[in-house]
Amino acid sequence: MRWNPHVTVAALVEQSGKFLLVEERDGARIVYNQPAGHLEEGETLLDAVIRETREETARDFIPEALVGVYRYVSPGNGVTYLRFCFSGRCSEPRPGRQLDGEILRALWLDRESLLQRESRLRSPMVLRCIDDYRSGKHYPLALLSDLTAR
Repeated sequence: MRWNPHVTVAALVEQSGKFLLVEERDGARIVYNQPAGHLEEGETLLDAVIRETREETARDFIPEALVGVYRYVSPGNGVTYLRFCFSGRCSEPRPGRQLDGEILRALWLDRESLLQRESRLRSPMVLRCIDDYRSGKHYPLALLSDLTAR
């Protein structure tokens, strides 16, 4: 069997000390996560995080910095996730946009509220991304290069 890490993106948006999150279904569980999802074939990382944020929150996301790159192995299924977390800003929700089927709602929570819900976080990456962002980790988007064959 061939090993394939799952490449994912996440959007980190802060307003007045609160972070944009989604409440979503993960099998039988209801969990909290940043707007996040898988990189699709032919997409750039920036295109993916913009799309995922739009699909999960009905908001337009403007990436401004790379917070970090995270490798996480899920203890439940052994899948390796490689997450690219981007900070930025977003619009208000756009009327008429539907949320992805697994998303229950988008909401704003501060770090303390997330700590109280720690057992319901999708993964440890949720808090780690917020903590890295709060500690000043912001890397220029120019760090990323998208090379395509000609």
